[in-house]
Amino acid sequence: MTTEMRKLVEELCSPACAGRKPGTKGGDAARAAVVSALRKAGLDPHEQPVPGLHGANVIAVLPGDVERYVLVGAHFDHLGELAGQVFWGADDNAAAVGILLEVARALAAERPTGRGVILAAFDGEEPPHFTHDTMGSVFFAKHPPVPLDRIDMMSAMDLVGHTFGPAGVPDEVGASLFALGAERSEGTAAHVDSIATSEPLVRIRRADAEVIPPLSDHLAFWQRGVPFLFLTSGRSRHYHTPTDTPEKLDWPKMAATARWLERFVRETCARPPGPIPFLRHGRDDAATLRSFITITTALEPVSAEASAARETAEELLAQCDERGALPDPLRSHASMLVGMLESKLA
Repeated sequence: MTTEMRKLVEELCSPACAGRKPGTKGGDAARAAVVSALRKAGLDPHEQPVPGLHGANVIAVLPGDVERYVLVGAHFDHLGELAGQVFWGADDNAAAVGILLEVARALAAERPTGRGVILAAFDGEEPPHFTHDTMGSVFFAKHPPVPLDRIDMMSAMDLVGHTFGPAGVPDEVGASLFALGAERSEGTAAHVDSIATSEPLVRIRRADAEVIPPLSDHLAFWQRGVPFLFLTSGRSRHYHTPTDTPEKLDWPKMAATARWLERFVRETCARPPGPIPFLRHGRDDAATLRSFITITTALEPVSAEASAARETAEELLAQCDERGALPDPLRSHASMLVGMLESKLA
């Protein structure tokens, strides 16, 4: 982990940024901090004002050998102040912006081969802007800096800064980071699987994009047929509370995530030229269930409920077809298992 990543995260969670609500002095200060950090990292960021938001996305472009791109994005806004309390938003989503900075720094120092890279810090992800035209990622998708059909992969991050589970969970569980959406583009699931354990302090676990509601910046690109990968550790007990503060972040896991994402981006840039086919009806319930089984197996020594949950997941996995898809009537069961796991480990 570099001191620059930690410095940016702590600045975004400072009293000057006051929860980073768009249209406030705190939101403006946060945006200025992101611009400054990217400039120091060797990029040339610009602001993309979002009409009606009173805020702006921050965008930096690293040209490649071809006029095609990989987009890496994370929102920097949060809830601001409510009822006299500041909602600091360390995990949601300052940590992801810190990781974005680390990836940007590495790519600026040594450019990828093949595709170029667009780094985007989105504004206006939190309510009431979500899915509206005032949401930063929605506006970006409608007014991209390059033609949208030249963006071959969009990687979004949200809630990636915490250990998965409370203190005392096995390391194999705490290091979990979920990757959703790889099944929606040709070759991406195999790519993610091939490097899932390449960083010792983070374990990439694939899950189907529909296993949780699409409540982050990847949605605008999914809806427009852009291949995507959404990285998240799910909601912790500090989600959308004033207790979401930097000292609770898992800094080594964040640094490992930045290294993993840098590798994923470099290797995606180097994939054969031309569009990466989007698989609109791609499904992989089997990946979700395998990830669930791995985690509950690791939890069995410390949780009396883990064995029964694992057995249920194994029964569902046996119902998947050769493509990894559950019958439609059973798909909700996988989502319920994941929701239960997130709730128990929050």
